[in-house]
Amino acid sequence: MKKSIIIPTIILLSAITFQTHAQSNEIAVRSEIKETKTEEKGLRKEKRKERTALRKLEGKEVGLASKYSFTNDFGNIKPVQWKRTIYFDEAVFMQNKQLVTAFYDSNSKLVGTTMKSSFDKLPLIARKEIKEKYKDYKVEDVIFYDDNEENETDMIIYGIQFDDADNYFVELSKGDKKEVVKVDTSGEVYHFTTIK
Repeated sequence: MKKSIIIPTIILLSAITFQTHAQSNEIAVRSEIKETKTEEKGLRKEKRKERTALRKLEGKEVGLASKYSFTNDFGNIKPVQWKRTIYFDEAVFMQNKQLVTAFYDSNSKLVGTTMKSSFDKLPLIARKEIKEKYKDYKVEDVIFYDDNEENETDMIIYGIQFDDADNYFVELSKGDKKEVVKVDTSGEVYHFTTIK
């Protein structure tokens, strides 16, 4: 009789010990994730402090060096529509049946490209978070920014300079209100700007 009570008691105590150990491991993992995110935010803030102002382009004509760099980067694509903005020479062209814009800095180096994307291409975790936080909003546009990792020049989108990295930008609307969220390739979602 004592054996029949002792064995279930041992099993119960073992299960409780295992569950407590599993919960403490889960808490430790969550704490580690939180610390990593805090460190990443600190690094981004540090990088923002170190960021130097973008150099404005002189003149109104697109630089020949930018056109030459474009041909080296993308080949002899035709047609290409060029325009000069304050900070970038921009080339708009079709690639793989997709409209692409390439941005060249004051040194005629490729900063990155943008192209339309879709909500379905966002990481699943980001789609869920956006649907929860912005449940009353409608997805208007999704733009993918593909950074040229070989160039440290930051990009400007929606009039805001941001850290150079591959990101999705999702335009959301609710009545007259428009918000833009930035989604990195790991699925982290950040509020980017409000469009007036």
